[in-house]
This record gives sequence, C-alpha cells and structure tokens, in this order.
Amino acid sequence: MTTDLSTLTTAAERWDGMAEKFHKQETAYQRDVHGISMGQTWTGLSADAANRRFDITLKEFQNAQVEAKAIASLLRDAHTQFVDLHKKLETARDEAVAKDMKVSDQGVVTYDYSKLTQSEHQALAHDPDYQASVRTAVNSWQQRIDQCVKNVDDADKGVEIAFTAVVIDSEPSDGTLNGFNGKAQGDIEKYEADEAKDIATRVDAGKASAHDYQELQRLFRDNSHDKAFSQTLLDDLGARGTLKLSNDLESLGHYDDKKNAGRYKDLENGLATTLATATRDPNSDFYKRFRADMQKAGVEEFKVDGLSPIPNEKVRGYQSLVTLMQQGHGYSGQFLEDTADDVRKAEESHFAKGNMESVWALRDDFSGKDRGWFANDPLDGVLGIMSEDPKTSTEYLDPARNDNLKYLLHGRDWDTVVDHYATPPGGTTTGMPVMAEDGDVRKGFGAALEAATTGEAPGDYHAAGQHSEPQARILQDTINTLYSDKAADHLPKNLSTPLAHVLTSYTPDTHEIYAASDSKYDIDWDSTGEVWSDKDGAHMAVGHQRLAAVMRGIADDGGAFGHLYGAEQQYSHHVLADIPQDAGDKTIQNRVVESSRAMGAYDGIRSDVIFDERFDKTQWAADFNHGIGTGFSTALMFNPVADLSPVGDLTSKAIDVWAYESNKEHTAEANVEATEKNAKTYDAGLHDVDHMVRAWADSRGHGIDSDWTKSFVHAGQDQYDLGRNRTLDTLRADR
Repeated sequence: MTTDLSTLTTAAERWDGMAEKFHKQETAYQRDVHGISMGQTWTGLSADAANRRFDITLKEFQNAQVEAKAIASLLRDAHTQFVDLHKKLETARDEAVAKDMKVSDQGVVTYDYSKLTQSEHQALAHDPDYQASVRTAVNSWQQRIDQCVKNVDDADKGVEIAFTAVVIDSEPSDGTLNGFNGKAQGDIEKYEADEAKDIATRVDAGKASAHDYQELQRLFRDNSHDKAFSQTLLDDLGARGTLKLSNDLESLGHYDDKKNAGRYKDLENGLATTLATATRDPNSDFYKRFRADMQKAGVEEFKVDGLSPIPNEKVRGYQSLVTLMQQGHGYSGQFLEDTADDVRKAEESHFAKGNMESVWALRDDFSGKDRGWFANDPLDGVLGIMSEDPKTSTEYLDPARNDNLKYLLHGRDWDTVVDHYATPPGGTTTGMPVMAEDGDVRKGFGAALEAATTGEAPGDYHAAGQHSEPQARILQDTINTLYSDKAADHLPKNLSTPLAHVLTSYTPDTHEIYAASDSKYDIDWDSTGEVWSDKDGAHMAVGHQRLAAVMRGIADDGGAFGHLYGAEQQYSHHVLADIPQDAGDKTIQNRVVESSRAMGAYDGIRSDVIFDERFDKTQWAADFNHGIGTGFSTALMFNPVADLSPVGDLTSKAIDVWAYESNKEHTAEANVEATEKNAKTYDAGLHDVDHMVRAWADSRGHGIDSDWTKSFVHAGQDQYDLGRNRTLDTLRADR
C-alpha cells in the first residue's frame, strides 16, 4: 500500500533514454567503423574478416535498442497492472471500513467494536446469531482482502518471469556469447505464455514437478483472461499441443493422481478459459490459424491414459477439445457455431468415405458420474455448451438460416453415426461390440433446443412469455419433423424433458391450438402451420394432431406431463380471470368453452396413457400429481369481485381440499381397467374443469350452484368431452 509505483515509469523513461543513446552509438559506429570495411580502400581477407566482426557488433547495437525498449515497455506494463491492483486493494479496504471493519497494516480484518453503542454491545454479547453474522462478515472481508493481495503477488511473479526472460539472447549462434536480445518483447503476458508452454512440454513428458503445476496454476489464474497470453500460449502449443495438454491433465486427475484431482481440474478450467479468451475475435489472424489447425487435429487420434479398458483404443481430437471446453465458460457464439460446424463436417466426411463405423465410435459407455465427463459425442457436447448462450443456440438451430435442426432431428442417425458401441455383456473387451445408446445421448441437443426456443437458460420449466419468430420457428419445425418421422409419441431418448420445459413457455399457443378459437390457430387437423407475430411476440401454430402426438410422447414421463397439465390449468384460470366485469354471456361462454375444450385435449392425452399397458399406472399417476404440484392450486384461485386482494385462508383451504380429492381421482382412474367400456368413466379432468368454472362464477358473485353458473358449467362439460375424445381418438388412430 505504501510502495511508490511512479518509480516504475521513471525507470521506463530512463530505459527509453538508454535505447536512444544506443541508437546514436549505432549511427556513429556504422559511419566510423563499420563503414571502413565497406569502402574500396580496404580489401582482401583481413577486410572480409573485419566486416564479419563489424556486422556482429553493429547488430548488437541494434539488438541493445530492442532490448532496452522492451524493458521500458515491461516496466510500463508492470506499472499499469500494479496501479490497477493497488486501486482494487485500496477500494476493498475502504469498503470494509465503511462496513464497520478495521484493516491493519498487515491486512488483518477485525470488527470495529468502537462504533457500537452500549446497547448494541450488550445485544452482541447475548445474541449468538448476531455474533455469527459478525464472524461471517469478517471472514468475507478477509477473503476479499487476501485475494487482492494474492492478485498482486501473482502479477509480481509474472513481472519477474518477464524480466528474467527479456535479457536472454534469442540467437545464441549469432557470433556473441550472451548478447543482447534482438527479439525482446514488451508484453509481460507473452513471456508468461512461453513459461506455460515450457511447463506443458514437461507435463506431456511426465517430468513436471509439483512446483511446475503450482506455477501453471498461477499463470492461468493471473492471465487466462488476457488476450496476449492466451493467443501466445495456444500459438506456441498449436492445436495438437493444446489437446495433448488437456488429455494429460484429464488422465492425471481421473486416473493417475486422483489425490490431486482438484489441482488438475483447476488447471483444466484455466486452459479452457484461455481457449475462450483466445478465440473471442473470429476475425483475428490467430483465430483463423488456430481453427484451421484444429480441423486437422480434431480428427487425429490421441491416447488418454486410463480412459478406456479396450487395448490401444484412442480418442479423436474433437472429443478432447469439447471435453476441455466443458470445463470453461464465456466462449464466443461464433466459436461455438464454428466448432459445431467443424465437428459435423468431420463426421459427415468420415461416412462419405464409405466408413461403416462412426469417427467417434468407442467401445465403452461414457455417461454417468464416473464416465460422463468425457465428451465421446463432441457434437452433442458442444451443443450442451452452446445452450448456455440462448442467442447463439437460436441462431444455430434456426431452420431459416441453416439445416442444423433438420440434421439433428432427422439426418443424424444417433444410434450409429455417433459412438454408441458398448463392450459385450459381462464387461469383456473381446468379441463383437453391441449397439447401445449412452445414458446422456442427446442431452446437449435437448438443452440447446430448450435455450433456442425459449431464449432462456435450460434446465427448468419456463413461465409463458414472449418469443421471437426464430424461436417459434424452431419449435414448430421440431414438432413437424418429429411427427413426420413417426417419432413424436415415442420421443427420442432425453428429449422429453426439454420439450416439456419448452412447451410450458408456449402454453398460450398450445391452449389456442386445442381451443381452436382463433382463425390463426384454427387450422387443419394435420397442418404444419406457420409462425406469425403480433403485439405479444411470435406464435407457433401446428395442427392439433401433431401437437397432441408430441405431448403424448412427453406424457411417458408422468411428472413432465403433470407440469404441462398444470401450466394449462394456470393459463385457463387467467383466461377466465381476465374476462371483463361487464362482459356479456356470449363472451363468457366463448372463454369457458375454449378453456374447457383445451383442458379436455390435455386430458385426452392423460387418458391415452392410462390405456397404455407399458406403465405402472399407480406410479405414473403419482408422478403426474407431483408434476401438477403447486400449479394445480394456484390455477383454481380467483379473487372475489368485492376483494381484489389475494385470496384468504378460507379459499386456500378449500383449494387444498379440492387438490387432495382431485389427486385421489387421478390415481384411482389410473387403476381402472383400460377398456372401451371404462373409457367413459375417466372424469377427474372433467371435475377439474367444473370446479374451475364454478370457482370463477362464485368469485363474480353468482354462487357455485346458481342457474347462471350451471349454464356455463354444462357448456364447458360438452366442450371438454369434445376436446378429450377428439384427442384420444386421433392418438389411438394414428398408431
């Protein structure tokens, strides 16, 4: 905190002055000494010998200028870094003090009890929670101060590396012994990159020491976000060297040195961050050079020690690249798209040459806790990374821009094109391999599809929201492609949950498709539909039959379909709740009929599951009820006309009772014998609709059993039956 950093810039000025004086000496030497051997008055062997010596000396005058200027630049680079880090440390200290902390000259943080009043002192002495909060706050500020100091120390070590390297003669065979460095550079990070490359070489040779690994950690910690360091290191390593370093670290962390697994994971993260930083500018010469290099290394074979029990089995470069990328974040969208394009091109090119086995084929399972870390399917792996960037995911899968979605849904044979060769039963490594999908097949694609269609990070159910035309277009094409391929009602592995997440976000569209009330949604039963936009964003419209088939595929997972069912209940609730207070009976009946018809369609899908003998019906019903979850009760809560505040305890308790009874009905229905005769008895969904309409009418002051209410209940019942039966019939006829 007390160091005078201005001495660094003062020293830099002196080194610039030194370079200038060397320039003057160079001029004088060239004129008064070197020039003598170049004239006509001195010839012969002695002149030739002198000329060679004079050339060396002249070059040294020039190299001295390069070295001096580089040192001046390094000093200024150091000054810039230290001033920034000093300011961050100072800010941390000042903010800690502002939060009632004291920070000693040695950086030790304590609580400043002197600011407490007498009553606050007493409260602190007798309140364990208060004391714990003080300790937590002190620890938090201490960690921040310590990290700031550590950052200065990391930077200081980098400066030391640069100053040690800058004076080393880069051309030891130029006629001098330890001469000036004519290739000196003025960027600290470039010297640190060279140091990292040297350590990587020792890692690959199995000769790296514990200190080497610690230093490599520091180099990544201090520089992985720096463009000069990142590009210099990857240029030094090349694509093959980068992959080899990643493979070496993976082998050490997972197999050879598990006790230090955390260290290798940290190094992998640093290397991945370096890769993300280096490739951020797709227009740079480095990017073009590295990508071209990776296109060659991506299909080369590498040995990863311990990875496979199959003798001499090797992995491909793109598998190692994506495994590395999974350890980092912040990749540019262009780099993700280019990598996915290059991986696809590699696998298509491999098959185009007549190969029967995929370029990525490995005879082992690579999923689950112990094996899933390795990206044996690099295309699916990079799509999983891409899902963290919804905008890029949308661009990559938009059918108006490319055929990637079509390839992933229709063109790519995931069973054979990828890598799903497993060892024979019993775990032996001999004999013919058997075909088997990995447990995580399509997980990356599913995540990217979810991000691309919702514009949000994948992994959870989404509230209904606005969408762009590309987002809606991707979902529409997905539904149509799955339906055309007869893959809709038995969805490909690991796509059910992502599609369930997506469709909750599109509930307003699915509601209108089933309600068939709007001319833009009321399309042919089997229509591919179109995407259109209004003030609420873009909308997806496909034929009822196509949407129902995909939802039926999702319904194999009771919990996932329960969420869709609950989302429809919520939306129908909002449709009724938004009916104007002065609306006429025709408007009210239209909204009731439409919502009942839509909920009937959802219940037709539920009924079809009950007819399917593949399921444990009791378990499915339990999963369904769990999926419906909180959405069930909130969907049936209406604010009374006289009180627009949230519903009170009485209504909430009534809803809880209804939810309990409805869950029992859903479970009981699941165990009814699935016959044509009993198809008419599935009425738990009908009761859900009836209760919703009655609760809404009651909130408007008409009572749950008034003639006015009953008229809308009866209208809703008729359309519920229509929606349910039409959906059930088309699902069964479509098989």
